[in-house]
Amino acid sequence: MGAVDVRPATPADRTTVERLWLMFRHDLSEFRNGGVSQLPNPDGMFRNERVAAAFGDSGEAGDWAPYLFLSGEHPVGFAFVRGIGGPTRILNSFFVVRGARRGGVGMRAVRDVVSRCPGDWEVAFQDVNPGAVAFWRRVGEELAPGAWGEERRPVPGRVGLPPDVWISFRYGGAVER
Repeated sequence: MGAVDVRPATPADRTTVERLWLMFRHDLSEFRNGGVSQLPNPDGMFRNERVAAAFGDSGEAGDWAPYLFLSGEHPVGFAFVRGIGGPTRILNSFFVVRGARRGGVGMRAVRDVVSRCPGDWEVAFQDVNPGAVAFWRRVGEELAPGAWGEERRPVPGRVGLPPDVWISFRYGGAVER
């Protein structure tokens, strides 16, 4: 796959991002986190409070930034960043459609997103998702060679779930857009 265009998602992009969100949650439903299945709600939708937060429905609009990834006119992924105004940004949700994976799209997209807010970054993922484990460790090493960290933290309010894995790094570079 060729170039990927990363841009802030606008309210006009919301339907597209919501459809990508369904694919993202579907991909994650494969992994039984702490033995708990991640099934859709009775209406066929998955929980989507992060979409609402990213688009400002929760009153936190200034703290979140949604991004859309495009290959030509085709949507190929998204990212939600939390903590835009704070000292540490959190890459809260990140997704690349299966047809665009394994060609560098994810790495180019994450580099573009973090370059928009140089500084301290964190991203959480689960050990049960081997693709995420390999990808985020590669991100840490490529964006902050030898200077990134990894730790396990309990999932707030979710007693009984295994801890999330958190990658942290400082990024000061910029990319050409």
